[in-house]
Amino acid sequence: MPLKVVMMGTGTFAIPAFQALIDSDHQVLGLYTQPDRTGRGHHRHKNPMKELALEHEIPVFQPPKINQSESLDELRSLKADVFLVAAYGQILSQKLLDIPKQGAFNLHASLLPQYRGAAPILYAIRNGETKTGVSLFRIERSLDSGPVAAMVETPIGPKETTGEVQERLAALAAPLAMQVLDSIEQGTLVETPQNHEEATLAPTLDKGEGAIDWNQSTFQIGCHVRAMQPWPSPFSFLHQSGQEPLRLLVLDVENVTTDELNSLNVNQGQQDSSPGTVVFANTKRVIIRSGDGFLELKQVQPQGKRAMQIDQFLCGKKISPGDYFNPPDPHNV
Repeated sequence: MPLKVVMMGTGTFAIPAFQALIDSDHQVLGLYTQPDRTGRGHHRHKNPMKELALEHEIPVFQPPKINQSESLDELRSLKADVFLVAAYGQILSQKLLDIPKQGAFNLHASLLPQYRGAAPILYAIRNGETKTGVSLFRIERSLDSGPVAAMVETPIGPKETTGEVQERLAALAAPLAMQVLDSIEQGTLVETPQNHEEATLAPTLDKGEGAIDWNQSTFQIGCHVRAMQPWPSPFSFLHQSGQEPLRLLVLDVENVTTDELNSLNVNQGQQDSSPGTVVFANTKRVIIRSGDGFLELKQVQPQGKRAMQIDQFLCGKKISPGDYFNPPDPHNV
C-alpha cells in the first residue's frame, strides 16, 4: 500500500523532493512549514513550499512551535506512516519523532557523518572539499546522527558557489527520497549506522563571518568567496586615502601568478606589500596581495547596487596600487 506521508519543509532545498512526493503514488497528508514572515514595508515573504501545497490542495500547517501539545495532537490525528523532512527550520522533539508509524526521515546536504548541522554545503566549499552529496537518514534526537537510509554523491565544481551546489543537491534529493519511501513501502529498507568518530560539524554562521581575511592563502580566499554565496555574502572594505571605506561584495576572484605580475611590471616592493593591498590596478583589472600570493577581482557588488564585472565597476570608481582591503569594523558589517 502507498505510504501516508507528512512533509516538513520551508527552504527551497525541499521543493524538488516535495514535488516528487506529490507526483508519486504516496498519499500526502499535509505540509508543515514555517509561519509566514514579513519584510520591509510589511510585505509578506513568499513561501514556495506553501504555494506548491496550496496549488495541489494539500493542507498547510504553520505552527510557530511544532513541539507544543496542540501541534503534536494535530500530527497524531493525521495518522501518518512517515514524516519526510527537508530544510524545515525547527528542531523536532522525541515525542514528535515517535508519532509516525515508520519514523521520520531527513534529507541532509552532506555525506554524513561529515558536516552535521545547518550549513553543510557552505562548510564543505569553504574547506576545499571536492565532493559532497545528499544523505537521507532516520532522525534521532542528537544532531544529524541517525542511521543513513540512502546517500548520493556528486563532485563540487571548482567555481561553484553554495547556492549553485544547493540547487544541484536539491534535484538529487528528490529521487533519493522516493527511493527510500518505496523501500519502506516494500519492507526492504536497509539503514547504515553512522561512524560518529568521523563526524564534523557545520553550525550556523553569523553575518560578520562573510568578511574576507586577506591573510589567508589564495586557495582559502577563493573557497571562502564561493562558500559565502548567497549568504552571508563574501565582503570586504576598500580603503582609499581621503575617502570613506567602501563596502564591496567580492563575488569572484582568480589566482594570479608571479610571472604574470612580472609581465605587468609590478616591482618587488609592491609584490611584498601586506595582504589586502592592491598591487596592480588599471581601468580593467585589480590585483590584490593575499597571504601567499595574488588574487584578481573579477566580479564585485557595491552596497545597494547590482553585481558587475570589475571593468564595469572601474568605469565609475578608480582604484590605485597602494589602496587596500581589510576586515571591517565589527559594528559595520
